[in-house]
Amino acid sequence: MTTVVDLAPTAWSGRDDGPGNEHLRWHGAVAPLAGRTGSGAGVLIGFRSDEGVRRNKGRPGAADGPAALRRALASMSLATPVRVFDAGDVQVVGEDLEDGQDRLGSAVTGLLDAGSLVTVLGGGHEVAYGSYLGIANSAAVASGARLGVLNLDAHFDLRSDARPSSGTPFRQMADRETVLGRALDYAVLGISQPSNTAALFATAAELGVRHLLDDDCTATNLPAVQMFVEEFLDDVDVVYLTIDLDVLPAAVAPGVSAPAAFGVPLEVIQRVCDLVARSGKLRLVDVAELNPALDVDNRTARTAARLIHRIVTTALGPRTH
Repeated sequence: MTTVVDLAPTAWSGRDDGPGNEHLRWHGAVAPLAGRTGSGAGVLIGFRSDEGVRRNKGRPGAADGPAALRRALASMSLATPVRVFDAGDVQVVGEDLEDGQDRLGSAVTGLLDAGSLVTVLGGGHEVAYGSYLGIANSAAVASGARLGVLNLDAHFDLRSDARPSSGTPFRQMADRETVLGRALDYAVLGISQPSNTAALFATAAELGVRHLLDDDCTATNLPAVQMFVEEFLDDVDVVYLTIDLDVLPAAVAPGVSAPAAFGVPLEVIQRVCDLVARSGKLRLVDVAELNPALDVDNRTARTAARLIHRIVTTALGPRTH
């Protein structure tokens, strides 16, 4: 299949212990998408963008996230073979964020309609609106499937602004769904109260946004977190999972624009990802806000890569939900 991107995928490389599936790593499993079908396979597509973070007065650098995520994934071992393709990158040129989001959306729609499990490598969290356009315009949602958006994030990102940024994507989604005569089914896990104004909490309540505070997402409270996710999954047919890495503690994910003073433990985030990946409803996932220039020993990149590894291999395996 043909997916229009700005930058073609480059060859993956990494540690090589020998031939055979017993030594298989990601770099040996990933192939360029060009000329192939992604049906029943995982497809990676990058979104190189800093513009939304810049507009949001954050620290730029997330445009280099896709390359860092690929490097971190490359040498990870695969327990069993998987079909994964790399479609290359969509790149935001200059300040034209909106065009980049539209182009990402078109690429994601094509991949989803071809039957792929799509993973978008961000990029600032402005990637979310482009990802949303991709699944909202997909054949499944157009034919009536109930779309659910689950955000793992310290922030609601529901600000209303004439100029979209990394702080506005979910308000943009809600407004677009309203125009289409639908309501956005949006849930957030990991909200930091000190990082969200009372106005944002009021907007979330007005829009019917389900959320859990980071205080309630501890390892000892895992049953409540699991119930939150399962209730969300029960109400939707297809899921778009978006992971803003600033949901994690700063010690685990220092390489983000806004490191978390508290954060949700990796153990909890991983369990949430497992639940969604096993549900049979996951169609699209993106990872946002990795800033390699701010990372420490590639800690954030490796953590993000582990989550992608786990989600993709689980979702492409047996489904149990």
